[in-house]
Amino acid sequence: MKLGYTIAYVADVAASLDFFERAFGLQRRFLHESGDYGELDTGATTLAFASLELGEVNFEGGVLAASESARPLGMELGLVTDDVPAAHTRAVNAGAQALKVPQVKPWGQTVSWVRCPAGILVELCTPVG
Repeated sequence: MKLGYTIAYVADVAASLDFFERAFGLQRRFLHESGDYGELDTGATTLAFASLELGEVNFEGGVLAASESARPLGMELGLVTDDVPAAHTRAVNAGAQALKVPQVKPWGQTVSWVRCPAGILVELCTPVG
């Protein structure tokens, strides 16, 4: 078993792809002509977005939109970078909400957290070890 992809359900797939391109420098791999599904090239594991409408099709009653919650949902995406402060600033300049400024953890890893316009929680971190 291996993790193949993560899908975040969002109100606007194209806008989320655009945000992740601007904020984190990721490249768009695919956007379906319907606008209901898109992917980013993130290495071995794909980060994908699906529309809330597709969530209605897949699950009776739909899914909980992260953007509708006042607090971040109990799940985050972790993006690894050698320069967390620069990545944090770039994300905020692209429209992310800063939740925690970059800080060095006791084990030596630098981390910060931002919340994307679609409500997705993202940890920016240096490699562990």
